[in-house]
Amino acid sequence: IVFAALTPFMTEIFDLLSRPMMAALPAGSKLLATGVTTPFMVPLKVTLFMALLIALPYVLWQVWAFVAPGLYKHEKKLAAPLIASSVLMFALGMAYCYFVVFGLVFKFIAGFAPASVAVSPDIEAYFGFVMGMFLAFGLTFEVPIIVVLLARFGIADVQKLKQARPYVIVGAFIIAAVFTPPDVLSQLLLAIPLCLLYELGIFLARFVVKPKDADETAAQEAP
Repeated sequence: IVFAALTPFMTEIFDLLSRPMMAALPAGSKLLATGVTTPFMVPLKVTLFMALLIALPYVLWQVWAFVAPGLYKHEKKLAAPLIASSVLMFALGMAYCYFVVFGLVFKFIAGFAPASVAVSPDIEAYFGFVMGMFLAFGLTFEVPIIVVLLARFGIADVQKLKQARPYVIVGAFIIAAVFTPPDVLSQLLLAIPLCLLYELGIFLARFVVKPKDADETAAQEAP
């Protein structure tokens, strides 16, 4: 239903998605469509992606309604906030990517183009790049939730999470190098938030650890 409602606005939705790139290109520049069906298929894919995002809370709610009767009471208390916070953090990651990262990265990359080169990316390649970046930053913003779950289920206490900090920092830059373009700015824009979100997860983990785990953590941190 959502997809059908958005279909008449396919071109407007794609223009919205391409706005950060167009803002980085010289005035009068346009994206290219090299395939025969590309001018239709790519906006259609973008619209389908948008529809999935809009419908995601409802889909997850239906999954929750199906699973909830088989859960214990304490599991229900944990599952509902977990689903809501996961959707929220993923959306925040995408918003950060769209409003902050794209503008900086596209201007940075376009600034290196020689004067003899006309920068006009193919819309299919642009769509693939944008989807990959959205996924990378959306998952990055799930880090605090993962850290909190590790602490909540006793897999790693706060002290162990702190001890893992150097490995997380190295891993953050490795992940950034894999999932972002090969420029320093893109990697920093992913690695730094990942490290900060890990620290946020450690801070929040103090409030969700079980009483027994909290006592053990306090004993380990005592001089």
